[in-house]
Amino acid sequence: MRFSKLQATGNDYVVVDARTPLQVELSDKSQRPFTSFRVMKEGCHSEEQKRAANLAQDKPHEELWTQLAQAMCQRRFGIGADGLILVQNSNISDLKMRVFNPDGCEAEACGNGLRCFTKYVIENGMVSRANLAIETLSGTRKAKAYVLETKVSRVDVNMGLPQFKPEQIPVTLTADAITSEAMQSPVITYQLLVGNYQLLLFLLSMGNPHAVAFTSAPVAGFPLASIGPEIERHHLFPQRTNFEIARVIDRGKIEARVWERGVGETLACGSGACAIAVAAQLTGYVDDHVDITFPGGILTVYWDRGGEALLSGPVEEVFSGEYRIQRRKTDAVG
Repeated sequence: MRFSKLQATGNDYVVVDARTPLQVELSDKSQRPFTSFRVMKEGCHSEEQKRAANLAQDKPHEELWTQLAQAMCQRRFGIGADGLILVQNSNISDLKMRVFNPDGCEAEACGNGLRCFTKYVIENGMVSRANLAIETLSGTRKAKAYVLETKVSRVDVNMGLPQFKPEQIPVTLTADAITSEAMQSPVITYQLLVGNYQLLLFLLSMGNPHAVAFTSAPVAGFPLASIGPEIERHHLFPQRTNFEIARVIDRGKIEARVWERGVGETLACGSGACAIAVAAQLTGYVDDHVDITFPGGILTVYWDRGGEALLSGPVEEVFSGEYRIQRRKTDAVG
């Protein structure tokens, strides 16, 4: 199976052309349904890969992709990535994007993933123009690529409307538990004690759930590795959540770190950048155009308080290769 690895401000993804059903080769060339498959990468035979080779008979491709995401995204034993992106056909847009996190769960939205997806499909000739519509689980997203000769160096993505209602995020909060920083702000805020940190969380959805906290201290010193997973899996969030810690530098600049649901800390997050920008603007911290500096680089977000958030940033291909998947010819059962 051919793949390409791309990164957008350090957020890296394995991208696969899945417009046709995944072909899994049988060593005896028979056409019977596979009983299991084996993920093979020279010199790498991790426990995750072994588990990925033990799917039960006739499991659908959906579970296969889940298992492959777990194996391929492994930093030590796989290709290593923040997620697996599939390019599929769409009946409503130019193409469809699906994203599987390293834990195997499917993400509703992924801003940097969309930007990697756009570069991949343009440079591989799947579309012939710089503007395209992409179907995702959270709706259709529009992307604009900046092409120099045949290479895409930067991509803008329309990330959709921010959503603020508890059922849209979703969060399990009753009306009397919800407070707001200002009466005119639609964003939900919630005080949460995690460890020794009393955090004021700004809760919203950018097609996927986000909890944003602002701090006056440099974000490099924040204990994200311990606080992040506690917030991700807090009972407030029935579908778990992404968590961002951010510090406002001035009205056009923010620094941030992110703990992504199903991934852990990453070097950047596109939907997280949008969530930070929206929360900061509604709180009066920034203007409608803001640069957000993550450990992996700078993402730019534009939001006019009424329309959809626009995400912009660089994107690069890291390398391409082949990840071999082979079904076993026989499997002894019980």
